[in-house]
Amino acid sequence: MESMGLRKLKYSSLGDLLDHEPISEEDPETAGMVLRLRHVRRDKAVTRGEFLEICSWKSPRSIRHCRRNSAKRVKSVIRQVLAAPGEKKRLELLTSLHGVSVPTASAILTLTNPRRYGVLDIRVWQLLFRLGSVNHKRGGQGFRFHDWEEYLNILRHQAKRLSVPVRLVELSLFKYHQDHQRGRLYEA
Repeated sequence: MESMGLRKLKYSSLGDLLDHEPISEEDPETAGMVLRLRHVRRDKAVTRGEFLEICSWKSPRSIRHCRRNSAKRVKSVIRQVLAAPGEKKRLELLTSLHGVSVPTASAILTLTNPRRYGVLDIRVWQLLFRLGSVNHKRGGQGFRFHDWEEYLNILRHQAKRLSVPVRLVELSLFKYHQDHQRGRLYEA
């Protein structure tokens, strides 16, 4: 069966796929952005320009909403996010910003800390669904905190097992889906 816009998979589990497919390297543009954002955890700050760059990188369609956030608001929220004691609070704070959905919040965390985070993405979710790693939201849309938490736990487990950053596990799955996609992404 070739549902969800993916050709037939030759792997029966996520671990099997990751053990046999190469772990992707970050593309130069994104690697440059991660490098420029290295200061965030140290300085506990993101400029409005950096915030808009991240938002545009993840979801160019929502950028007009993201622009509604003032520099002061962005700075305040990011400072709180970096001091937050748990993932739920981090996500709540980030999604309180105009134009920031759960996937965009995950992108902010990923680009500022790729070792611990991966971007919540429709492609990766659909692949995880096909491999039986998740059993809901087949189409990979409409995410809430519990979806992101489940996703992050799966990625972190694989990253630890493979001794690689969480972002590279997510990116490898993204690229695998991209290479094996049939039809349109949002058909599922």
